[in-house]
Amino acid sequence: MTEQQVNEPASGVPTIYQWMGGEKALNRLTEVFYGHVMKDPLLAPVFAGMDEHHPRHVAMWLGEVFGGPATYSAERGGHPHMARMHLGRGITEAQRRRWVDLLQDTADEVGLPTDPEFRAVFTYYIEWGTRMALIYSGENPPPLNAADVPRWHWGQTPPWQPNG
Repeated sequence: MTEQQVNEPASGVPTIYQWMGGEKALNRLTEVFYGHVMKDPLLAPVFAGMDEHHPRHVAMWLGEVFGGPATYSAERGGHPHMARMHLGRGITEAQRRRWVDLLQDTADEVGLPTDPEFRAVFTYYIEWGTRMALIYSGENPPPLNAADVPRWHWGQTPPWQPNG
């Protein structure tokens, strides 16, 4: 069975991951994006000392979120690992907002689809995810294992529900 067959819903509608161009598109997005981040006065300090593989790890995370293979969970430890990476970082609202804006600009730059349906789902997750990063980077984060990797689909988003 191919990766496409594994990730394609029974209806034949492509996943968001497939629609955006899959692994290749996400790797390009995150490589270009983090190149911009490292030059941004507000964001560069947050990512000082960033691991050279960070863009690839973020691409893996986004791929899994948007219906691609569960590579991030298999190789990086899923949601608990991602949440742990944000602990104690003290991300500010200004930094969160700049991250969102820069990622949206980079999505345009690298040619991700511009149709309203895709961009609505993409933006919804980016907003939700960065707000979760604020929560995990703050003073009273939820337990690291409080949730699984979220899965975004066309026309819906999963409510955040703690495990347990």
